[in-house]
Amino acid sequence: MSGFLVLRPGPQSLLQDAGRARWQHLGVSPCGPADLHAAAWANHLLGNPWGSPLLEVALGGLSLECQADGWVAVTGADLPISLDGQAQLNWSRFAVHAGQHLQLGSARSGQRGYLAVTGGFAAPAQLGSVATQQREGLGGLHADGRALQAGDRLVFASRALPAAASVPARYQPDYRLAPTLRVILGGDAALFAEAQLQGFFAHGWRLSPHSDRMGARLYGAALTLPGLPQARQWSQGVSNGAIQLPADGQPIILLADRQSMGGYPLLGWLHPLDLGRLAQCPAHHSLNFVPVSLAEAQAELLRFYRFFRGAA
Repeated sequence: MSGFLVLRPGPQSLLQDAGRARWQHLGVSPCGPADLHAAAWANHLLGNPWGSPLLEVALGGLSLECQADGWVAVTGADLPISLDGQAQLNWSRFAVHAGQHLQLGSARSGQRGYLAVTGGFAAPAQLGSVATQQREGLGGLHADGRALQAGDRLVFASRALPAAASVPARYQPDYRLAPTLRVILGGDAALFAEAQLQGFFAHGWRLSPHSDRMGARLYGAALTLPGLPQARQWSQGVSNGAIQLPADGQPIILLADRQSMGGYPLLGWLHPLDLGRLAQCPAHHSLNFVPVSLAEAQAELLRFYRFFRGAA
């Protein structure tokens, strides 16, 4: 087994897999890819099992030396991809050979690219996952929560594939556009005045530069919910996509590195399949929201898992 030598890691390249879903009762963040859609396609292009370890490359700038023949797939942010200076298609798989140099340039749109290899990258698991959680010092290539560094070696098992292939164009998002994100109302939504709920959907929001993998902070016309802090003074479990309303009235949408509990009022949850689109937005990007029913979100998520995981 061999793989890649990291020549330049870029601003933040993180090893991720399906995450640590069974440890939240102990306060452990689930992690996993910020953009589930792009990560799922990268592994699917190579015929990998669901959640195989891959690289999440923030903003690009990754340079690798190939030390073995193999196949890779790149999806997500619009990154210029070159192999020995020869341009490669994004949202595609292609062969690499020992001695070649693979480079992912600076993102032209989107924030995170995904680089997968046949069989997934090899790394020691912690609590059943190799997902990198920098804040908690868990996972990653060296099981210490570190992002990739120059000199790191990425190991994978090579497997032959018949030919290059690409994701159909209709499944490739255009990250330049302002997304309309779907919200499942719930939690404390019934305690909001109708005008407040309508205001959340009617007024445009922007993404704060203080956002990260833990949560997306919004800024716009502040929402208020008088009385709730006095009515409820305990924390509750939170999940990916939970829309919290802190005291300043600027919502926070929880993402992959979120905490496991929180005490802020909840407006509802972002549609699970829209979280990746949010994670690809740059600071100050415009965001719009529309309501979606729980039944509609469940049906779409079931179709997604049936396709990528083969679930019944």
